[in-house]
Order: sequence, then structure tokens, then C-alpha cells
Amino acid sequence: MSANSFDARSTLQVGDESYEIFRLDKVEGAARLPYSLKVLLENLLRTEDGANITADHIRALGGWDSQAQPSQEIQFTPARVIMQDFTGVPCVVDLATMREAVKELGGDPAKINPLAPAELVIDHSVIADKFGTNEAFAQNVELEYGRNKERYQFLRWGQTAFDEFKVVPPGTGIVHQVNIEHLARTVMVRGGQAYPDTLVGTDSHTTMVNGLGVLGWGVGGIEAEAAMLGQPVSMLIPRVVGFKLTGELTPGTTATDLVLTITEMLRKHGVVGKFVEFYGEGVAATSLANRATIGNMSPEFGSTAAIFPIDDETIKYLKLTGRSEQQLALVEAYAKEQGLWLDPAAEPDFSEKLELDLSTVVPSIAGPKRPQDRIVLAEAAQQFVKDVLNYVEAPVAQQTAGSPVDEASAESFPASDAPAYGHQENGAGAPQHADGTGAVVPSNPVTVTAPDGTKYELDHGAVTVAAITSCTNTSNPYVMVAAALVAKKAVEKGLTRKPWVKTTLAPGSKVVTDYFEKAGLTPYLDKVGFNLVGYGCTTCIGNSGPLPEEVSKAVNDHDLAVTSVLSGNRNFEGRINPDVKMNYLASPPLVVAYALAGSMKVDITRDALGTDQDGNPVFLKDIWPSEAEVNEVVAGAIGEDMFSKSYSDVFAGDAQWQALPIPTGNTFEWDPQSTYVRKPPYFEGMTMETTPVSDISGARVLAKLGDSVTTDHISPAGAIKADTPAGKYLTEHGVERRDFNSYGSRRGNHEVMIRGTFANIRLRNQIAPGTEGGYTRDFTQDGGPVSFIYDASQNYQAAGIPLVVLAGKEYGSGSSRDWAAKGTALLGVKAVIAESYERIHRSNLIGMGVLPLQFPEGQSAESLGLTGEETFSVSGVTELNEGTTPRTVKVTTDTGVEFDAVVRIDTPGEADYYRNGGIMQYVLRSLIRK
Repeated sequence: MSANSFDARSTLQVGDESYEIFRLDKVEGAARLPYSLKVLLENLLRTEDGANITADHIRALGGWDSQAQPSQEIQFTPARVIMQDFTGVPCVVDLATMREAVKELGGDPAKINPLAPAELVIDHSVIADKFGTNEAFAQNVELEYGRNKERYQFLRWGQTAFDEFKVVPPGTGIVHQVNIEHLARTVMVRGGQAYPDTLVGTDSHTTMVNGLGVLGWGVGGIEAEAAMLGQPVSMLIPRVVGFKLTGELTPGTTATDLVLTITEMLRKHGVVGKFVEFYGEGVAATSLANRATIGNMSPEFGSTAAIFPIDDETIKYLKLTGRSEQQLALVEAYAKEQGLWLDPAAEPDFSEKLELDLSTVVPSIAGPKRPQDRIVLAEAAQQFVKDVLNYVEAPVAQQTAGSPVDEASAESFPASDAPAYGHQENGAGAPQHADGTGAVVPSNPVTVTAPDGTKYELDHGAVTVAAITSCTNTSNPYVMVAAALVAKKAVEKGLTRKPWVKTTLAPGSKVVTDYFEKAGLTPYLDKVGFNLVGYGCTTCIGNSGPLPEEVSKAVNDHDLAVTSVLSGNRNFEGRINPDVKMNYLASPPLVVAYALAGSMKVDITRDALGTDQDGNPVFLKDIWPSEAEVNEVVAGAIGEDMFSKSYSDVFAGDAQWQALPIPTGNTFEWDPQSTYVRKPPYFEGMTMETTPVSDISGARVLAKLGDSVTTDHISPAGAIKADTPAGKYLTEHGVERRDFNSYGSRRGNHEVMIRGTFANIRLRNQIAPGTEGGYTRDFTQDGGPVSFIYDASQNYQAAGIPLVVLAGKEYGSGSSRDWAAKGTALLGVKAVIAESYERIHRSNLIGMGVLPLQFPEGQSAESLGLTGEETFSVSGVTELNEGTTPRTVKVTTDTGVEFDAVVRIDTPGEADYYRNGGIMQYVLRSLIRK
């Protein structure tokens, strides 16, 4: 029960139903707050307990100073938790382990139960092994169940053993799309109360639901576990960046072009740790699908959330997706009563402001390795010529990138039809580039023989993966229909994908294939190779599956810098496919276009994509659909009945899911032979009393890393290679190489995961120059020979030597992966010293008992002359035992370097977690004491 210090408890009548609400207008200053902070304010009013959440906290939020730097800590209690299976499995593993630990410490195991609704969607396990045939989907599902039977049995057990825990089975869709289409409430009803739907999720793209006016963001799995167990999320009241939208998108531009533009703008502005909130007249002109696309990319901006207020468009979408009439009426009535309904003319109080005229957005892609590196589509071929030089040696054979063209002769679309994709006729058929620079293009052509005996030439820049994938875009019917129409027009012109392109279609929900079928577009997608491969994230998370054997061999034998083009949100190095060096984000229709073109060297705005049946060149303008065509299909093919049918029994699963045998009981029966699910060691030797934190002495450097090292570099992901520590472990446990599966699928086995931590094939550890991947130097041995990071860590731990990691700027950006922190801790790392951190990973390090430190402003490992061969000591940490957090600690080395490192434990709550050895230990002790 709320302490109700502000007399905010009231009643809202909606139809025949009456709901208890907490009125925001009872708090002075509430009306001027941005939408997102109003949601937080209601959260505090409803959960005020006089201890963790007090009247002073509520007054502080009501009196928020938009220009102040964040300093006031509050406790946010999310209404629910959402998970995907890669990050969700270790969450359930940890809950199962906690039940046993509670029992061993004399407590009641039943206390370990989600106290907030927790929903898990299995979407990360399907791999696009098979493609390009009508049987691909069924074959990939069969492979998925074969590989993941143990994990799926474990999750089915969890669904029966834990209250308030539900699982959406495989083959349903991508978690964030299932969330907006079905799971999101917008206004939550529970225990007779109505309040804003809020959440945290174990995937950074949880922010997709921000498009529906639902405040939530990605957290590490360990934070999600705490939220499930009733622990509030400790946070500082953030700065809120107002992003004003004006105008409308011009015909031919897509939501993907818009979101890449916004990503570039916000990354440049700097929004790490801040909320972004969209407002202005342009919001009303932005469809819910486009809002969700923008919200999805919040992690790529660096912001905590990227939210849109509730308005008529929200209600329209909720109705389309099958929510009840009562729910629709409640959302509208509640939002208007509480001042949460969008006023397009309002100018809320924001910390900072940006503005974008939607009509200025132009067709774009992003790459080759970061989502914020936007490239205007018309300049993509020229930019590739520059970027590829970072991936290949100076070419021996060279070709000239075209010659000057007559700009005046280039055709273009009418403004009402599509973007200005002109083309230059040239009889020779060679690519012509509009820059006129005659740039040198590295070339190393290799002749490849396909299984059917046909031959083709593969070179740098070849598009080897073209994937319509990921929650970002597959939830948006406008870009998906546009892609299908490009395929249709291409087929009608006699075009198909180039033979070296692996083409995959992985929709975010079954609704997508339903409306493709209804519109008669599926055969055209199939014809150009975009057959359904599964309902899941696939390529965007590294589950692209292997390239055709002959392509992979040519790429590796000749060190070709080939490319992928995907409609995803992540394109970090080494993420998409181990054979592919350069990765580009693009809208679904452009993914199809690049599959037809077959190379990033092709300027698809000017060069022909191929020839028609009569030998005439076909240009992008010839197959690009008009906005009217797209809208006509969307209006005619998508209806409320599709969503109602797809989600009518969403937790039941198919016969294969229901037939899985599962153990019973409220504690799990661990299988000692399992290589998928093992009991982790987090609570071994734990007592009810905390062990005082200590200073660090005689530590060695496990890794010295540069700028922008992401959690994708740290956390195990993708395929497991046989000659790595993880591969050797599986081999030793009788697993055949063909059954290795991916790191993501084995996240429930800490033994596999610690062996893959810091093992990304693109990681460059500066202690071991000349290496790429999971290597370091092992100074427990004479001369410090190069060694696998895992092997060195085992030797260091056996010798009782603590470890540290040195890093540059933006350490830990990328997905909110708990294993990046868990693996770091289990490798024996006691502290990370970086120039700056991304929010989630810094928090997760503390949650695993690892101390995040920051170099003094303006200093770095390089400026201090650190090589990574030193031994380190850190003093002043013990001040935490006195109940205070030191602002800095003293770092010294055996070479005489010393500096005051900033302690990045940012809140009192984080300090409590660190004192307890981690967040899980803190929660466990708290629950037992209740």
C-alpha cells in the first residue's frame, strides 16, 4: 500500500469498471514535466513506502530542474519484466540456483518467485542454416528443436515451477514485436489499480515498446532477476532530451532512413544515460510502426529510452492489434485524466532540445561496422571504396571506379513517386560513379563454381548476406510491404538475386507472413530467394548460419572483404557472420535491391541492377513502389482478425513444444551430463553475513583494449569454433562439432560462456599485438607467452593473482548482455579501468561484484604510459565498508605510475550491491531476512 502522502489516491470510472489511480496533479510541478518523468512520478506515488521511496523523492521529481546534472536517486518499480531466451535462460538458471541457496541458508525456496509478471519469448535460437527453398522454415525449426531440447525443457519446467512466469514458445516471433503486438498493456490493471505500463527487459531493444507510450529499457539479466523478485531499479532522475519532429517524410523514404538519421543526430549530440522524448506536430504524422522503429534504436543512440506520448495513433494501433474495447477505453481515459495524452502544440520542460524536419530525410544505409555511421544511399558505392581499404591490403590488381558522368543526363523519379534514384545509361554496362573521381577500387576477383556447375566471380564488396531480419523493421508493415513489392516488380522484370547472395526472410511475427499471403506477395519473395527461414532474430544477432561452402572457402582462401546487408539494428564487427568483414544496415526494400545488385561496389541509385527478358537494363527506379502502392496493400491486407488469430493461444505452443518432457518440483533436477544448463557457482560458500570489500593488490592486466569495445566484443556470441577453449570443452564432453550450436544457445552453461568471454574474433588485445580474438599474455609463465584469455585466467586464479581490464572510451556499448559482466567476473577480473562506460554494462559489472573505475578526465592508458605488462594495486576501496562510496581511489603500478581513478558506483543502491558481492547475493539475503 502506498503511504499516500500527497492524498493522490483516487478513482477512475471507465464504462462499468472502476479503477484506483494515483493522481499526478496532486504533486506541485507535475504538469510541466515531460511525459516520461510523469510516468516515473506516478510510479513513486503508487509505491511510496516511507523508507525506500519517500515524500521527499516525490517532491524532488515534481520539482525537477531540467538543467541540473542528475544527482537525485530514485527507486523505479517496473510493472513487468520481459526476456528473450538467450538472456532469459540464465535468468531462470539463476532463479533455480537461488532456490537451492535459500534452502541451504535455512530459508523458504518458495520465496524465490517472480513478484512482477515475467514473460519470455523464445526468438534468439533459430539459425538460418537453410535458405532459398520452401522447405527452409520447416528444416530450420527441426534443427532448432534438435539443438535446444535441453534448454526448452528447462524453460517449460520454469513455466510450471514459477508463478507469474510465462513463455512464448519458438516459432512465434521476435520478443519486441510480440511485445508491441500483444504483451504490452500501455495502461496496466492489477489488483484493482490502473497505472502506466512500465517494464525492464533483458534485451537492449526493449525500448521498441516506447513507441506505444510504454516506458521501459534494457537491463542486464541480473538486474531483471532483481526486478522480478520485487527489487526496484535504482536510478538517478535523468536529463530528458526533447526531440521535436516537424513535417512529413517524403515519398520514397522509409522509417529505416528516418531512424538512421535520428541515430546519427543523437549519437553526435550525446544522449548516453538520458531519456529522449519525441514531441511536436510531426509526431502526429508519424505512424505507430515508425514510432516503434525509432524507439527500437534507442540503444544505438545511446539513450536509456526514446519514447512517444499516447495519442489517437496509439489507440488506433491497439485496436488494430486486437486489444479489448475496455482496454482501449481505459488507455484513452487514463492518459487524458493524468495529462499523458499528446498535445502536439505543447513545449514541455526539457533539458536539451533537437529538431528534425521529416521532409529532409533522404534514403540512407549505415556501416560498415556501426549503426550511427550513416551513409547517404547515393554516396554508398563511393564510401565503400574508401572504407574497404581498412579491411584489405593495397591491391595488386586495380580497377577504376567509373568515369565522370554527365549529371544532366541522369534520370530521376518524379517527386511524387520515389526518391531520386537516377541512372546513367552506358553501353559498356560498367559501373559509372557520379563522383567523377576515378577512385581506385581494390579488386581480387576469384572464380567460384557453384554446386550445380555454374561459375561466377567473387570479389571484395560482394554482398554475401542479404537479410530481412530483426525487430527494428520486420514489425513495420510499410517497409515489409515495400520489400515485397520490390521483389514482385523485380520478378516481373526477370531479375533475381545474384548466385553468391544468401537471402533470408525472418519476420517478427506470423502476422507478417499472413499479410504477405493475403496480398499475394509471398511467391515473389520466394522467387528472388527471400523464402521464410524462421520467426526470430536470426542474422541481426549472428544467427545468419553458414555461407554456402564454396563462397566461404573463396572468401577465406583469398581473404575477401565481403559484405552483408541487413534490415537490423546492429552491424558490429564479427557479429553477423565470421566470414563477413563489412556489414550494412538498410531498409527491407533496399536489402532486396542489394541482393539483386550483388555488390556494394554497385551504385544502386545509378547503376543497373540487372537486365530484363529483352536485355534492357533495369534500374532501382523501375522496381521501386510508390507510397500509394504500399499504402494500398497495407490497408487491404492487414486486419484486426490476423492479430487475434495469431495471439489467441500464444503461450500454448505447437505439438512439438507441448510434447517436451519436463521434470516436476519447485527445485530443478540438474543433469550433471548437460552441456546446456548447469548450476552456476555464484552462491558457493555464501553466508548470511557479508564479507568486507578489500583493496586490490598485485593485479595483472587480462586485457588492454581500445575505444568502442562493445559487449559484443566481450560477451560470447555466434558460432563456437572447435579450436577454442569452448570448443575443446564441448569436445571433451562428447559433443560432436556439428552439434556445438551457438554461444547464445549455451548461455545456461557458465563453463562454455566463461571460455568464450573476450573471445570475439575481432577483439584486439593490445597486450598481445598482432593477434585478433581471445588472446592475452600469461605472466604466470616466463616471458609472458601469448595464451588464450581463458587459459591465462585459470592460471592467474590458481596463483591467487587478481585481474584488471584497461579500456578506452564507450566501454561496454552494445547489447545489454549480462554475460559480458558475468564472464568478466568469473574470469577473475576485480576491476575495469576505462575512459568512459555505457550505462548498462557499468551497472552490470557492479551487479557481479566487479569495480568499475574511470581514468581521470583527459587521461588514458596511453597518456599514462601503461603497456598492460605492469602489476596494479588499488587502495581506498575499503571506504565502502564504512557505508560511504569514495569519489576516487588510488591506482599504483610497479613501474611508478599512479593516478586517482574515479569510482563509477553512481548510487547508494549500487554500493549496497557491491558490498554484498553482487546484486544476486544482496537480493538473496534481503529475501531471507523478510
